[in-house]
Order: sequence, then structure tokens, then C-alpha cells
Amino acid sequence: MTWAGALRGEGMTRIFVYEPLSADDPGTTQALGRGTPAHEEMLAAGRGMRDAVAADLARIAGLAVTVATGEQEAGHALRTVRRAAPESSIDFVRRQALLHDLCWIVAPESDGLLLRLREAVGDARWIGCSAAAIRVASSKKATCAVLATAGVATPLAFAKDHRGPWIVKPDDGAGTLETRRHATRAAAEHDVQHRRAAGRHAVAQAFVEGEALSISMIAGPDLARPLAINRQRLAMDAQGWLHDLGVQPAAIAAADARTATLHALASRVASAIPGLLGYVGIDVVWNEREGPVVIEVNPRVTCAYVGLSALLRRNVAQEILALHAAARSGEVAADVPA
Repeated sequence: MTWAGALRGEGMTRIFVYEPLSADDPGTTQALGRGTPAHEEMLAAGRGMRDAVAADLARIAGLAVTVATGEQEAGHALRTVRRAAPESSIDFVRRQALLHDLCWIVAPESDGLLLRLREAVGDARWIGCSAAAIRVASSKKATCAVLATAGVATPLAFAKDHRGPWIVKPDDGAGTLETRRHATRAAAEHDVQHRRAAGRHAVAQAFVEGEALSISMIAGPDLARPLAINRQRLAMDAQGWLHDLGVQPAAIAAADARTATLHALASRVASAIPGLLGYVGIDVVWNEREGPVVIEVNPRVTCAYVGLSALLRRNVAQEILALHAAARSGEVAADVPA
């Protein structure tokens, strides 16, 4: 059965794909500074994720895909729409949602953006996590507290008597933006106070030594299906600022001794945060002494999605749509094809 048959019974099922930076969202662009290295880096990442999702969707029978683009972007293989100034990005997404059957939004949690976009789209058309799950995952402090209560290792487990470096980052930040390592806890706390005085929400965490990994998984009611374990490439400059050098999808083989433990961890995270649905990314540091330590949970598509369908030799977007269809119809997660 095509998606048209599953959702409307006739015609094509219309799906809207939106990523704020590639769609020239003025707020997100202004926050990064148009043309700055941070803006260019995040713009490239945003376009990559948007196009990976859209390409997977375009291969599914019965779907008509629309992609939001910006004025500076020349040409696209799929149907495109643009925000009409002075229309706000939220109003633009709300209007497009009414013109489509489904919406797949790729956006950061920063400043509540992902949550506000979810509210604009509404439950019926949204592909992704619940508002409650996004609210928890949008705060690194709240995420660590919830996971620690569930017995999942987080940087909180290292805080007491930690004499090593500390990390300061935005509580709702994405990637490594404004993330800085300090040699001492006192220096980190000073940084936090400085940021809060400027009106920015920041958290300090004990720096966890180890290999930076991430888990790509599909989550749903009673379901946590790991898709791949990825390696994150990070660098630190002389001032302690962290920089994201990209991700290597599916870098950790199934035969790796850590794989079973990481798969079990994904299930525990999904159980600890109800409402995770669809693609979810879990950032992890593998510590030699403690094993996997969860740093944050991303309730949305991450950079590791790019190229993932080709690596796995199956359409990840199709699996996610099947899961959402099953969730809406009340079918059990086990009935969703692997």
C-alpha cells in the first residue's frame, strides 16, 4: 500500500521538509552571524541533513516532497517553497503544514525552536518526538537529571570530587557551539556566571575522558532500534573551545565488543524519556573505566543521518514513516518492519 492509501485513501501524500538555516530563518541566522564560520558550518550541516531526508522520502512511492529553501540557494531537484518576507519562520511553517499531510522538521532545540515548530505543525502532521520528550531533551541539565534517575551514566556521576577539566556549554545548544573546556571547576563556574549575566543559559559539566561516539536509533512506543554507532570527530583550540569536525556514520562495527552494551543503553534511554519517536541521536563518551556515558539526547535528525540509508542499504525514512503510521493506528511497534 502506498502512503496515499495509508493516509488519505486517494492521491499523493504531501510531505514538507524544513530546516531553518537552509530556509533562511532570520532568527537562527542572526544568532550565528551571517557569513561567520559558525554560520557556514551549521548551514552546510543543515542542508546536508535536509537533503538526506528529502532524498530518502523522494524514493518512497506515493509521496510528493516539498523542500523549504532560501533565496541564496540555486536550484533543487525537488519541489521547493520559500518564506515570504516579512512572514516569520514559525508562521511560514504553520502555513505550509496546512498545505501538506505530513511535516518533517530538522531543527535545533536552541531557544525552544524545535518545540515552537512542533507546536506550529500540530500533532496530526508532525513526524518526530512528542512535545514532552523535546522539552526534556532541549535541556542538557534536565536530560542528565532524568537519565541519572533512571540509572543511566551521565556527567553527573563524575561531578563529585572531580579534579579534572570541566566543560561549559549552552543548556539548549546544538553541536559544539559555544562549548569550552576549562582546566578547573572554578574557571568553569566563572564562565557560567559570565554567560548567565549576559542572559544566556549555560551549564557546567565534568569533562568525561574517552572516545566520542553517537547512537542513531529509531524509537517508538515500546521500541528502541539502534541503526548505527557513529564516531564523532572533535577538536579543541588553544583557548579550550571545542569544534565539530564531522561525524563518521556507522563507524563502529557490529562485531565491536562495545556494540551490545551501546544497544542496551539505547533501550534504557528510550525508556527513561517517554515520547521519543522516530529518529533519535544519543551522544555518548566511551570512558575506559565507566563504559558509555550519555552526554545528551537529540530528539531529531542529526548529522549522522547523512549517508546512513546508503550505508545500511535500506531506506531509513521509510522505516520512520512506517513507525509513525503504526503509532497513529495503535499497532504495536514489533509489527513495524525492520
